[in-house]
Amino acid sequence: MLRIPAAVAALVVVSACSRQTPPTPPPPPTVSVANPLLRNVVDWDEYIGHFEAPQSVELRARVTGQVTQILFRDGQPIQEGQPLFVIDPQPYKAELDQARAAVESAEATRKNAMAMEARSAALEPNRTVSREKLETDQTRVQTATAALHAAQAALETAELNYNWTTVRAPIAGRVSSRRVSIGDHVEAGTTMLTTIMSLDPIWFVFDGAESFYLKYLRQARQGQRQTSRDFENPIDIRLSDETSFSHRGMMAFVDNAIDTDSGTIQAHAVVDNHDHFLTPGMFGRARLLGSGSYRAMLVPDEVIITEQSLREVLVLARDGTVTKRTVELGPEALGLRVVKDGLASTDLVILDHITQLKPGMAVVPRHTTIEARNADAGPAMPPVNAPEPSVATVSDEH
Repeated sequence: MLRIPAAVAALVVVSACSRQTPPTPPPPPTVSVANPLLRNVVDWDEYIGHFEAPQSVELRARVTGQVTQILFRDGQPIQEGQPLFVIDPQPYKAELDQARAAVESAEATRKNAMAMEARSAALEPNRTVSREKLETDQTRVQTATAALHAAQAALETAELNYNWTTVRAPIAGRVSSRRVSIGDHVEAGTTMLTTIMSLDPIWFVFDGAESFYLKYLRQARQGQRQTSRDFENPIDIRLSDETSFSHRGMMAFVDNAIDTDSGTIQAHAVVDNHDHFLTPGMFGRARLLGSGSYRAMLVPDEVIITEQSLREVLVLARDGTVTKRTVELGPEALGLRVVKDGLASTDLVILDHITQLKPGMAVVPRHTTIEARNADAGPAMPPVNAPEPSVATVSDEH
């Protein structure tokens, strides 16, 4: 039997392996590509603020006396002029009657003085009455007239005091709790009876950073957006438990100075509140018109790559390879991200397999379109969880 040396056998095996076909490289990955979505966009700037009553009144007694009636329920809505308290009117009714009598007496005195002055004036030309007598009668008329005016003024004061014994709401709104009880003695101008806050309309008050304020001023100069000092720019508001901006207001005030401590300027918007649902002190998140309308490209957030301070997007090159574009991003709109610069409307943005791709890699494109994801994607805000109830009751009804 012929034996093959081991060294020769090894050479034969190596030669056979070297003649094997090298492995086939994997095919290029298939990726979805689409042109950016083009839309006319308006920027909205976000603020945190609170609702505030345009008018807040500390209702105090205007006459001194004892409270005899309370004519409202704590916390109820009230109308302007509605009676709320009655302070014992009897002493002021007596003063009013006395003042009326004083006016009647002064009128009678003046009437008598005028009659005497008329007689003296008729007789004085014939020397029947001296000139001194006529002048004395004329002085009496003047004195009586002055006394009548003083009595009439005293009557007006007495009428005011009597009317003020019924304390009426100076504004419409919602009344707080009573600060006095029936039988309490109140002092004019001192004792606070309750407070009233107006509710419709209501203010939304917030502070804006100096940078936003400067942006608005420059936009106004360039004719892109009117300043809220001179124009009722719209503002949308949502409460802490809401997911949409359902409350609409209009800007009404921008303060005349920037606070040097905080670097902010205060402003407020006027919001309709016919159902009195919005309450002073309630917090909300608002978005204020922040720009004029401009044409923008929109892409999904997930296609954006963050490289330190850079934001990049992968696009399909003409030779079918992957390339990067550095982009300038804007706000969220329609559930997508606004791209202000760095992309062209004809670019094909790669939409998937982002983490697996590198610049220069060949890919197989699958053309699609970018669709809006929602109609109005406002600024994100974490939901507020309502507290658990501390007690419950059980009804016997089935």
